[in-house]
Amino acid sequence: MAKQNVAEQFVDILVRAGVKRLYGVVGDSLNPVVDAVRRNAAIDWITVRHEETAAFAAGAEAQITGRLAACAGSCGPGNLHLINGLYDAHRSMAPVLALASHIPSSEIGLGYFQETHPDRLFQECSHYSELISSPKQMPRLLDTAIQHAVGRSGVSVVALPGDIAAEPAPEKAAEAAIVTSRPTVRPSDAEIDRLARMVDEAGKVTLFCGSGTAGAHAEVMEFAGKIKSPVGHALRGKEFIQYDNPFDVGMSGLLGYGAAYEATHECDLLILLGTDFPYNAFLPDDVRIAQVDVRPEVLGRRSKLDLAVWGDVKETLRCLTPRVREKTNRRFLDRMLKKHADALEGVVKAYTRRVDKHVPIHPEYVAAVLDEVADDDAVFTIDTGMCNVWGARYISPNGRRRIIGSFSHGSMANALPMAIGAQFTDRRRQVISMSGDGGFSMLMGDFLTLVQHDLPVKVVLFDNSSLGMVELEMLVAGLPSYGTTNKNPDFAAVARACGAHGIRVEKPKELAGALKDAFRHKGPALVDVVTDPNALSIPPKISAEMVSGFALSASKIVLAGGVGRMVQMARSNLRNVPRP
Repeated sequence: MAKQNVAEQFVDILVRAGVKRLYGVVGDSLNPVVDAVRRNAAIDWITVRHEETAAFAAGAEAQITGRLAACAGSCGPGNLHLINGLYDAHRSMAPVLALASHIPSSEIGLGYFQETHPDRLFQECSHYSELISSPKQMPRLLDTAIQHAVGRSGVSVVALPGDIAAEPAPEKAAEAAIVTSRPTVRPSDAEIDRLARMVDEAGKVTLFCGSGTAGAHAEVMEFAGKIKSPVGHALRGKEFIQYDNPFDVGMSGLLGYGAAYEATHECDLLILLGTDFPYNAFLPDDVRIAQVDVRPEVLGRRSKLDLAVWGDVKETLRCLTPRVREKTNRRFLDRMLKKHADALEGVVKAYTRRVDKHVPIHPEYVAAVLDEVADDDAVFTIDTGMCNVWGARYISPNGRRRIIGSFSHGSMANALPMAIGAQFTDRRRQVISMSGDGGFSMLMGDFLTLVQHDLPVKVVLFDNSSLGMVELEMLVAGLPSYGTTNKNPDFAAVARACGAHGIRVEKPKELAGALKDAFRHKGPALVDVVTDPNALSIPPKISAEMVSGFALSASKIVLAGGVGRMVQMARSNLRNVPRP
């Protein structure tokens, strides 16, 4: 039996850690690893057209499965293309291992062709970034990188020179035990008792939930019911907390709606559950705040805390709920539920008038119809920009659907690459990319990846021929829009030229049928929906202080344009309010 080389040993370790596929673009320094993948039946090489797509796809796979995913780029420019997708994966806490192959080891530091220093370049977007400088070092270094990615929920980068990858692997390399899942973290009894006292002393408590509530829906609902608390959420918490929630008061933040802002500001105690919500201008500074998070480094990062609790949300609430006294006064909760329902009813009027006849098509209408016809267990990947608005307001979570996007990093062009990674986890599951024309055209080359791998991703393109969110930023800042217009092709024709199903929709009455046809199609499909570029309106409550860089960073910046089925949920919750 031939002796293993370093690349083969590298791939074996990835397989042992549960990695199923390696996304990337082949290239010289990467060739030994790609060849090792070719000869290993337990892992697949997934060819993409751009390494940025590889990193986004790996990050999406990790978010969908909760397991380690991997991507790779060849030396210099190849692995540099990974960086934006890796930033997104890292900020989304997705466990991703990135292989940055490197120039020949003997040439490092000598200005060689395509030389960069990946072990330095990726430090800011990883928990671990190191260079393998000898075959004997590789197994332990790769194991360490995997432990960092899985144990700390983020990115690890391993730089591997191509010549070292081709060298013989060390004999009798120890097979270290690799951690492939994270433990739960329980706070101390003293911390739980302090939080219980704060809850008991407060007359009005509000819960504000983020992605750290994943898997804790039942515990949050039980706790909220016992203390009669409104429950708001950040965008990344939407899919985990909004469904089957009789205490729902909507979302706060840049794209917020409903009564979440009021509920967080009018309470006596605000409890932040599993959220590193970035917009501190939306958070109160005159109420008591407690924060529960499994990551101690984020505690108190956005708000001055009265209590910081280091713990997993699910485990913390399991311990906390039995220790708090049940509250009987639900006046605050009922008032917030009514305020929430009234707020949504008011917004609905902004898009209900003749929406099924309006040309160009209202993007709100597209999102509402999409929500109705999509599968109950669909995965939605959502482009940054106005698609974030439509996804936040119209895609209804139900505990089975997944909604992922570049919600922390805010990158354009993320939806299509993320859909690739999501679809590879399960070809039978419906995966829908909600793409804007700006984001889609930025990485449009990887639509060919769908065709090449016959991935049945459905791209729903909100085609308004503009960078809509940027136009909104300019309007709010009192600036004329400039440089935001796109001259677009018929994207459906482009899709057909690539070998996929493509259809262009210009009239509302054609929309539902076009979406259903695309969803029935067994392969990749694109629905190019021509939408109204003027479907933006600014609410009356706005000031100059509400603008800060990319974020319209202040309270109650609401893009009036409806909220889909959420108003039905709000009214249903209000009907369930007990009457004296």
